[in-house]
Amino acid sequence: MKGSPGPPHHPHDKGYRQLLSDKRVFLELLKTFVRETWVEAIDENDLILVNKSYVLQDFSEKEADVVYRLKIKDKSVIFYILLELQSTVDYLIPFRLLLYMVEIWREIYNNTPQNERESKNFRLPPIVPAVLYNGAGPWTAALSFKEMLDSYQDFSGHLLDFHYLLFDVNRYSEEELIKAANVIASIFLLDRRMRSEELVGRLQRLAGVLKRLTPDEFRHFTTWLKNVVKPRMPGDFSAKIDGILDATNPWEVERMIYNLELTLEEMQRQALLKGEMKGRMEGRMEGKMEGKIEVAKNLLQLGIEIDKIAWATGLAPDEIAALKKQLEQ
Repeated sequence: MKGSPGPPHHPHDKGYRQLLSDKRVFLELLKTFVRETWVEAIDENDLILVNKSYVLQDFSEKEADVVYRLKIKDKSVIFYILLELQSTVDYLIPFRLLLYMVEIWREIYNNTPQNERESKNFRLPPIVPAVLYNGAGPWTAALSFKEMLDSYQDFSGHLLDFHYLLFDVNRYSEEELIKAANVIASIFLLDRRMRSEELVGRLQRLAGVLKRLTPDEFRHFTTWLKNVVKPRMPGDFSAKIDGILDATNPWEVERMIYNLELTLEEMQRQALLKGEMKGRMEGRMEGKMEGKIEVAKNLLQLGIEIDKIAWATGLAPDEIAALKKQLEQ
């Protein structure tokens, strides 16, 4: 088991870690997407972020996690959110969640005085596991642990089981996300599968929501954009994106979107220009090679030795030998 989280393996990890480390945003996630009565009773002041990762070394390159403890009177509930930000579904998710939950319980057991944990009143805290998934394809892994057990139907009532919450970014509709009008829903809308040229259009649809965010909420939003959008940009444009986002306040959203649009258009023009220049260079190189091959063929027909032709044209001797075989056929 790891201590404090190591460097994230994916830009989204850092973005979502920072985002959900704010308990207001975490509570927003639950209250926006979990339709259960117990969610409404949660108070932000009772949430405590656990600054520790329970992802095991075996899976440390696959995912990151966020853990919260909810203190209610003398009891506590633990929320365990696994960030499954891969392009494909991992069907071992229920098993991996179980391993992480056991690690949490093991730590609590080991940190409880022996006389307390051996008391008949000792109870482990309930853990509510959840998965945040942003893959393009549908989530097809089992949603309960028992489904991973062979012949589980034959032993109903005797097997360990749990259901986890699933936050599937690409399955929420655009209308639902815009209607939610908060930070986490806005980020889910931007994180849905899209081409780079669609970014500005989605920001424009979110403009009304973004203008109503508090400065702190808006900073969460722009930080997420930096962590996820910037790595896709060339160095010069990455710095420009930084400048645009750092200089923007919620009431200046339209100006931010306009400046981002101009920057992205400039980046596309430069990419197109580079592509055209590369095509021309490749065409010239191809023309030069065709010219060398033609000269080599003429020299072969005159009976010139392969080594001398290689010296004259710069072609490799084996290339010239292959040309000679073609001419002799």
